[in-house]
This record gives sequence, C-alpha cells and structure tokens, in this order.
Amino acid sequence: MALILTFLGKGGTGRTTIAIATAKKLASEGKRVLLAGQDSGPGLGMLLGVTLSSEPQQVEANLKAVQFQTAQLLEKGWEELKQLEAKYARTPFLKEVYGQELGVLPGMDSAAALWAIRKYDTSDEYDAIVYDSTGDKQTLRMLGMPEILSWYWRRFRGVLADSELGQALSPFLQPITSAVFNVGWSLDDFGGKPVQEFNSLLDRVKSTVTDPNRTAAYLVTTDDPTSIETSRYLWGSAQQVGLAVAGVIVNQGTGSSELADRFSPLSISSVPRLDGDRWQEAIDALPDFSRAAQMPRPVEIDVASGQVRLFLPSFDKKQVKLAQYGPEVTVEAGDQRRNIFLPEELRGKPAKGAKFQNGYLIVSF
Repeated sequence: MALILTFLGKGGTGRTTIAIATAKKLASEGKRVLLAGQDSGPGLGMLLGVTLSSEPQQVEANLKAVQFQTAQLLEKGWEELKQLEAKYARTPFLKEVYGQELGVLPGMDSAAALWAIRKYDTSDEYDAIVYDSTGDKQTLRMLGMPEILSWYWRRFRGVLADSELGQALSPFLQPITSAVFNVGWSLDDFGGKPVQEFNSLLDRVKSTVTDPNRTAAYLVTTDDPTSIETSRYLWGSAQQVGLAVAGVIVNQGTGSSELADRFSPLSISSVPRLDGDRWQEAIDALPDFSRAAQMPRPVEIDVASGQVRLFLPSFDKKQVKLAQYGPEVTVEAGDQRRNIFLPEELRGKPAKGAKFQNGYLIVSF
C-alpha cells in the first residue's frame, strides 16, 4: 500500500512543479514513486524531459511517471465490468457497449482516474503515488465519490424496500432474477454477491481516502489574495470528503505571519522560484510528508460526551446546512456533502444543537 499525495489550489500556482519536486524528493529518499498526471497535455512531460504515455515509464532512479488517458482507462475498467457481468449473468447485455463511449458522461474521467489510482495502490509496486490532479472541486468530488455512491446505495435500497413498488415487486424479484442471473436477488439481500463485492470495494477506497496515514493533500498558493482565498475554500471543502489537508506550500512566496494566521494550525513551507531544471532548492524547501497524520482529523466522534466534531476551516455557521436521516448526519458546506454514519450509541438520538468553535462544527446529541 502506498502513501498517496495530491495538491489543491488555484490554477497557475505551480501545482505541477510542486508535484514533480515532491516525487523527486521521495524518490531520493529511496521510496518507489509513481508520479501520475491527470492532464493529458504535454506540460508534465516537458517539465520531466520525457514523453509520457498511459503506461508507467522510468524517469529516474526510483521514479516512474504515467499520464492518465481517459479513453484507455475507461476501456480497461469496462472490460473488467464485462467480465463480472459474464460471471454472474446468463444473458450479458453490456458486450455491445464500448468503454470509450462512456467518456461523454459527466464525471467518468474522474471515476477512471480513481480506478487507476486504486489499481496502482494495490499493486504493491510503489511506496508513494504523487497525483498531479486538477487541484480543484473536481478532484475533491473524485475522492469523495466512494462515499457518495455508498450513501446513494444505502438510500436507494431503503427507499425501494419501503415503497409500495418495492413491496409489490418483492414476491417476484427473486424468481425473476434467478431465471436471468446466476444469483437470486431479493430486497433483503439486494444484489447478492456482486453488490457485496461492490460495497466492499467502496469501503476499501473510502478507508484509504480518509486515512491520513494513507492519503493527504497539500494546499498550493502564492502571495496573491485570490490564490489564498481559493486555497482556504478548498481546505474546508476537503474536510467534507474526509481528506486530510496536511500543510500549505507557498510557491514563490514569502510565507508571512499573516499567511500563517489564515491557515492556522497548518504548517507553511515556502518554495523558491524554479531556476531552469535545478530542482534541488525546491526539493529542499518542501515539508516533511511523513507528518501528514498529525494534522486535525476531518471528523471526530466522542460517544461519551455525545458530540460529533467536524473540522471545517474557512466556513461559518451561515454557510453550513445540517440534516439528520436515521443513523446518519448530513453536513453540506462548500458545495460538498458529508454523510456521517453515527455509532450505535448515538443512533436514534436527535441532534440537540450545533455550534462553531475554533474552526470546528460541534453537533451535540
């Protein structure tokens, strides 16, 4: 399993340069590193001095690089889905659809990138994966996709089971699916083994994204006020998908005390302007990436005091919406939705109130 690092910030702040310097730093420490680029343009390859492709290639000692190509990623993922369908379905109907055709659907490029990262992560070929993403809300939606899919599945299953349609279909669902598929579906075990495998996959990816020992993001900004506010917004939004933000990297900036106040309690590192292909100064200025787990956790649940604490920097009470549905609490902030599955001790208890304190939204039960 690899340490996965990515960078968030406004376009033009030098995220790609920081990603390359990070990959070089980790490789120089003896780690096996994969640098993965989301943008299919030539920029990343030009900075590395190589021509990148959709397959990892050696750049230097301990460092490989790959450039995600959405069409090829979708085709590979679609072939796996077809194999799963052939395993469980007597009459496959996906064989006439090609993976490239899915590229027109919104969000499929993000889903393909997440699938690729998972593949490289589980290959045990790398100690670290540096993901040069778009660095904006699209990246956060990608990393939050497993949680969102899991939530919709739980809601859909419950709504269907409780609806008049679900009750009407219940006696017929198992014999019909037994006639078509190799498994018997019912509302009690909706989907059988294929869905169990899918849920297990979602849980594994969610645990990877929300574990600061496994996945962390760094904010990249300059001294420009717009860049600073964009980074603060993305900082708060990252908490909503459970992604730990471990620090701030000021590219070609000063890292002033005023900037430190805006991002407290995050550590701030200032990286000098890159002079040609002389990477060492930038590498030396980067933070210690092994300390990511020391940052505030996005969610803390204290059963004894009956409190759920969400770290939501850059937001205030007016920007947050709170809702409770059964055993879950839903928090909306920064165009992101976070669904918190309550422990058994707090389930069934209504939320008594919520308040902001020192950057935390504290919900009491």
